[in-house]
Amino acid sequence: MAHTTLAAPGVTTTRLPLLDVLRGAAILGTLMTNVWIFASPGSERGVLDGGLRAPDPLAAPSAATIAESVFRFLADGKFLSLLTILFGVGLAIQYDSAARRGERWPGRYPRRAAFLFLEGTVHFVLVFAWDVLMGYAVTALLVARLLSRSEKVRRAAMWTAAGLHLALIGLVTLGDLTTADPGPRAPDPAAVELYARGGYLDQISFRLDHALALRVEPVFSFGLLVFLFLLGVRLHRAGAFGASPHGRRIRVRMAGWGLGLGLPLGAAAALGGPDLFVLGRYGIAPLIAVGYIGLIGCALDRFRVPGAGALGSVGRTALSCYVGQNLLCMLLCYGIGLGLADRLAGSGPWWVMGLWAGVSLVLVAASRLWLRRFDRGPLEAVQHRALSSRPSPAPRP
Repeated sequence: MAHTTLAAPGVTTTRLPLLDVLRGAAILGTLMTNVWIFASPGSERGVLDGGLRAPDPLAAPSAATIAESVFRFLADGKFLSLLTILFGVGLAIQYDSAARRGERWPGRYPRRAAFLFLEGTVHFVLVFAWDVLMGYAVTALLVARLLSRSEKVRRAAMWTAAGLHLALIGLVTLGDLTTADPGPRAPDPAAVELYARGGYLDQISFRLDHALALRVEPVFSFGLLVFLFLLGVRLHRAGAFGASPHGRRIRVRMAGWGLGLGLPLGAAAALGGPDLFVLGRYGIAPLIAVGYIGLIGCALDRFRVPGAGALGSVGRTALSCYVGQNLLCMLLCYGIGLGLADRLAGSGPWWVMGLWAGVSLVLVAASRLWLRRFDRGPLEAVQHRALSSRPSPAPRP
């Protein structure tokens, strides 16, 4: 069996099946959050006005409100943190692969990170303003340097990054708690009109004109990104993703601590109102993500999990599926395509959850069909061809 890197362009060595499944879960899980951005009035601009916040199920209890709140709570920030941890795992795998070949590190890795940044920039401009690839590329450059340093240095960097991040979200949360809540802001009418009836070039121009505001999340969460990358490195080197009894014991502890502590804290933050949104998404969600890794790992250790193979296919084509799901949602929701966000505005949350399920099924089917003929996803193949001097393998007969 063979390891692959995650969303990053990289080296193929041996693959751990658990990583493919986790990666697939992370990709479809991030869509559980992003789908609400595509489906909301003002779309990408609406995030800055609180568009990621779920409705309060206690203020207006109904089946629709409760379903949307639970759906968004299970995803918000958790799968993004999971994807970030896995990216750190992928970076550690690339380092180990280079060490086995006797190559200097980071060697050509800055070139790979630059290519990933370019891919993220194209994705940001042409498809989706809340891209994660650009932030991952910058973080990977720093963490790649740390991989060649001592464990003591990495540990110090990891906990320093975590401390600075927690201090930042603590200050923001304290500010929110001590400031009168003005209530939800109405979507910007110009942004609503742009995504409902504006042209594609107008949307590109909007992203470029508001690039600083739309790129605020990776800047705000940079300390968290560094911490989660380094956490992924530590988990990989501890054997948390292996099939050994030691790896299974680690996954049990991850599930117990991550879910046992994280879910109650996350639920309390979610029910605490918008003042605790930042704490929940950027402080507690990463803990729950660790629990998700443990839970999925424990399930695969003990049972034949239906759908595991499908998630694995999405995981093996993670970059293609990540970009593909955003492209599909753009064409389905915006006025340049079917315009579902405007047509179904005010009709409740069920269609949005149905949209997530439909796009997920398309990604699963497409990835499985593609992998019957090719070894890599389409964007993964572009990465490999651009970054490797060796010829790409021919399609499978």
